[in-house]
Amino acid sequence: MPWRKIQRTNIRNVLELANFLELDPTVFSQNPRFPLNLPRRLANKMAKKTLTDPLVRQFAPLPEENLSPPGYHTDPVQDISFCKAKKLLQKYEGRALLLTNSACAMHCRYCFRQNFDYAPNLSYSEEITLLQKDPSIKEVILSGGDPLSLSDRVLKELLDALSSITHIQIIRFHTRFPIGIPERIDPSFLNLLKNCPKQIIFLIHANHQSEFDSEVFASLKEVQKLGIPVLLQSILLKGINDDFPTLKRLFEECAFNGIIPYYLHQLDKVSGAAHFDVPIQRGKALIEELRASLPGYAIPRYVQEIPGETSKTVI
Repeated sequence: MPWRKIQRTNIRNVLELANFLELDPTVFSQNPRFPLNLPRRLANKMAKKTLTDPLVRQFAPLPEENLSPPGYHTDPVQDISFCKAKKLLQKYEGRALLLTNSACAMHCRYCFRQNFDYAPNLSYSEEITLLQKDPSIKEVILSGGDPLSLSDRVLKELLDALSSITHIQIIRFHTRFPIGIPERIDPSFLNLLKNCPKQIIFLIHANHQSEFDSEVFASLKEVQKLGIPVLLQSILLKGINDDFPTLKRLFEECAFNGIIPYYLHQLDKVSGAAHFDVPIQRGKALIEELRASLPGYAIPRYVQEIPGETSKTVI
C-alpha cells in the first residue's frame, strides 16, 4: 500500500486507541492539547491492557500531561530566538536547520517543538535566499515536523534548490517516519537521494528496541546501500528506556544493522512532559555501564541542549 494511504490509517482518536488497547478511555487525557497521532504499525506492537508498555507511554496522551511543574516551558530550547526566517533556525556555526513543515508520522508526547508556530505554506524561497547569501553555512538540516512528510515532488524541488548552493556540502535529514511507516522509503524517494549531488546524512529517532522490526531495518538498509550514513538519536525517558538492559539492546541492535548511535538526549523540558524526566546523575551512570559493555561506536554521546551554547553540551 502507498505510504500516504498508510498514513491516513493512523489512530487519531483517544476512544479508538482505548478500545484497541482494551483499556477504559478515562485512563487517557480526553482532549489532549497535542493531538494523538499514532501509526498502526506502532499500535500493533503495544501491549494490551497496560499503561506501562514503552510505546504506550511514548505515544498515548496520559493525564500526567496536564501537570505543569516549575521549569517546564512551551519553548524549552528557545527555538524562536534563533529564527533567521519563519522556517530557518541557526543555533550553531556552519549549519542551519530548515523547518520543512509541521506534519509528522506520529506525535511523541515529549516533543519539544509541539508548540512551535509553523508557517502554513511549503514555500522556502526566503530561506533559500538567506542560505545563498551566507557562505559560512556548510550543512542544512531538514527537520520539522518531519521532512519525509513532504511529497517527493516538494522534496525534489527543495533538494534541487539546496544543491544549487555551492557552499552547502551536506544535507541532513532528521526523521522519525521510517520507524512508524517504513513504506515511505520507496523507490521514488530512494531515487531522490541517489540523484542528490550533495553528501546526505540520514538521522533517525527511536527510543526503544520495540520500535524496530525487520521491515524498518530493511528500509533503512536501502538508504545505507546508497552510501548514506544512517545515525540514531534517542531521548532518555523515564519508564521507557531509563535502564541499562533496554539501552544496551537498543544501541546494540542498531549497531548490528549498521546504524550508529549518535546522541542520547537529556529531556528538553517542554510543558506536559515532566513525567518523562530522568535525573542527569542516572543518565551518567547508565552511560558508564554502557561503556563497560559495548564498543565505542555503539555508545551515543549523552547531551543536553542549553540555549545560547555553541553546540550540544556533552554531559
